[in-house]
Amino acid sequence: MLNLNIVATANPALEAELTAAINNKTKPLGSLGRLEQLAAQIGLIQQTTQPQLREPAIIVFAGDHGVVAEGISAFPQDVTWQMVENFLTDGAAINVFARQNGIALHVVDTGVNHDFGPREKLLSMKVANGTRNFATEPAMTAAECQAAMQNGAELVAGLSGNVLGFGEMGIGNTTAAAALMHKLTDILVVDCVGAGTGLTTEGIRHKQAVIEAAVSLHAGVNEAADVLATFGGFEIATMVGAMLAAAERRMVLLIDGFIVTSALLVAARMQPAILDYCVFSHQSDESGHARMLQALQVKPVLQLDLRLGEGTGAALVYPMLQAAVNFLNQMATFASAQVSEKSSD
Repeated sequence: MLNLNIVATANPALEAELTAAINNKTKPLGSLGRLEQLAAQIGLIQQTTQPQLREPAIIVFAGDHGVVAEGISAFPQDVTWQMVENFLTDGAAINVFARQNGIALHVVDTGVNHDFGPREKLLSMKVANGTRNFATEPAMTAAECQAAMQNGAELVAGLSGNVLGFGEMGIGNTTAAAALMHKLTDILVVDCVGAGTGLTTEGIRHKQAVIEAAVSLHAGVNEAADVLATFGGFEIATMVGAMLAAAERRMVLLIDGFIVTSALLVAARMQPAILDYCVFSHQSDESGHARMLQALQVKPVLQLDLRLGEGTGAALVYPMLQAAVNFLNQMATFASAQVSEKSSD
């Protein structure tokens, strides 16, 4: 088990200072809305009234899932490695958005069922060629799951920035995420399952039935680490380790959509204080994500009907963080601008 200690960001004295600094800017109280909340959150994460964003990065974690043998995806498993190739040649949406916003992009093979060979832009942390089929046996052994989590922590140790976004690629991973969601929240399977990459209504019902049967098969599995090993994927487990390590280093975590949030759900069950470090970039159009966010009692920044994954929501929300930090650091106060404040009643 990773030996990490995540400290809550709560600091009443600093929170009061941040509130005063935000309220003294040349604007009506609260008029910058969510940006004010983000500025205060980042200040608390960094324990300063003058937070800075440095060298933002997004990691795309790729892995395959044995449960695809049950026919739960509209796309064949080969799409996982083909999309990794697309990332490596800068052809995917995440490449466009990361480049647009000055975010370093890293692609990691955590367990893709393909031999890429040595590749300059691909980080290889392959635990195995995909997980096992959790409809018949646990997806990972406890040792494999721990190895994936440790790999995630090591990835973070190699980063020099203080903002980290999370993305993923893996055919079948909405099925794994829905199973994790059900086991860790007790939300009904029917309310966790969506279309993924484009299933029909009949396909969604089949996916639901596969998960329900698997949950029954593994009925005795309840602890977060065991649930992750039983139903998760190598990319999800590696993300969990990376999230925990990033929060321990007091980084800002940009959480993407349904699959990334399922990894965060696992991490939060292990270390609840991790939520202090998370910016939930958007509410995915994937069925179940809204309920997952509600279960975590968090509010997403954007609502763009996205359901692509890859970390696209994390890349798109980053300019909002820049705006929040910049107004806190650069905007004039009433005193410095010699602007009259609102008169008291």
